[in-house]
Amino acid sequence: MPTKRDYYEALGINRNATDEEIKKAFRKLAFKYHPDHNHEDRTGEKFKEINEAYEVLSDPDKRAAYDRFGHSGAEGFFGRGFEGFNFGGFGDIFDAFFGGTTTATRQTPQRGTDLDYRLTITLEEAAFGCQKELNISRTENCSLCQGTGSKPGSQPKRCTNCNGTGQVRRVHQSLFGRFTNVTTCSRCHGEGRIITEPCPQCRGTGRENRQRSISVKIPAGVDDSTQIRLKGEGDAGRRGGPSGNLYITLSVLKHEFFTRDGDNILYELPINFAQAALGTEVEVPTLDGNTKLKIPVGSQAGTVFRLKGRGISHLHRRGGGDQLVTLLVVTPDSLTKKQRQLFQELANSLSPAKKQQSKS
Repeated sequence: MPTKRDYYEALGINRNATDEEIKKAFRKLAFKYHPDHNHEDRTGEKFKEINEAYEVLSDPDKRAAYDRFGHSGAEGFFGRGFEGFNFGGFGDIFDAFFGGTTTATRQTPQRGTDLDYRLTITLEEAAFGCQKELNISRTENCSLCQGTGSKPGSQPKRCTNCNGTGQVRRVHQSLFGRFTNVTTCSRCHGEGRIITEPCPQCRGTGRENRQRSISVKIPAGVDDSTQIRLKGEGDAGRRGGPSGNLYITLSVLKHEFFTRDGDNILYELPINFAQAALGTEVEVPTLDGNTKLKIPVGSQAGTVFRLKGRGISHLHRRGGGDQLVTLLVVTPDSLTKKQRQLFQELANSLSPAKKQQSKS
């Protein structure tokens, strides 16, 4: 049979330790070796050892017998030692001492839930801004009882289980003294009152789902995934708390022939060989209507023209981007006999294209 360790050594204290020092040492070790906090091997054995040591050293009579006769004195004091000692109830003491008590507060005003809404707009609407009407479903205070949950003309009664506090207090005595356990009242759920005549419209909840039409201004210059917050347009709060917010996330549709690059608009303008060689004036579409663009003589494919201020408005500031027009010289894929003859005559009259040599 293994030899028991000295109780003072088990608690890490000297033989002249005061009652407060014994209690302090036990608290520290009990927390360290409690099975719920420490999952190492032999933790349970160590926990039982310090528990046994504390049971003896915290009692003046048991401690005196142990100091005189050692473990045999303690065993003689208990008649048959600690073999049959029941440690099962110590968990409740540990929980009470190290935070097992619960603290409940009366239900306080609670802010309403935020709502999300996905809104799809066109590129033109993103560029210049617009006004939109949204149809949303949200939770509001009951229009009949104004959110009280009680039938109009009636009043809720004070909860007799918690005396209107929303809390239930229970006091119990433990190894470490007197402890108060405070929990939320299970009858009124922390409200402190009981609805005896529920509102027939909301059935006592004080809330109802409503469809609402909300007008929102989309500022000029927004982009895909831009988020707009409408304060207080979410679900209603509880117990007088403020309403949540409505968050609108924008989705901008792709345009048929415009591409957005920051606040600039990109557009590819197709022209034929003759227009590129001879020069011309053409109409170019923009976000706010057509405009004329002069193509100089001998323009090459890939040439970029800038239309100043015809792009996207800057968000929350003055001015805007530009529209960049890139020339695409289109080669015809089919020619008439007459066209082929003309192209052949043109080809014969032109000098061969010279390859540019890079300077070494």
